Amino acid sequence: MAQLSPSQLAWRGRIETGLRFAAPVLDVVLAAGDRLSRVVDREEPELLLSGRLGHDDQPALAHGRD
Repeated sequence: MAQLSPSQLAWRGRIETGLRFAAPVLDVVLAAGDRLSRVVDREEPELLLSGRLGHDDQPALAHGRD
């Protein structure tokens, strides 16, 4: 592996420092998203799925024909 130049080492240090500061913020965002998804998921799951699967909107086919 080639040696990194001083400029590359400086950029690497800056990026690693930025990630160290951003990590706690990102952890909070992930935790909040997890909580939100659990709250939203509790509300009427059959209503959410029926609209996606198309059970209510499409007429039934008789013997494979329209």
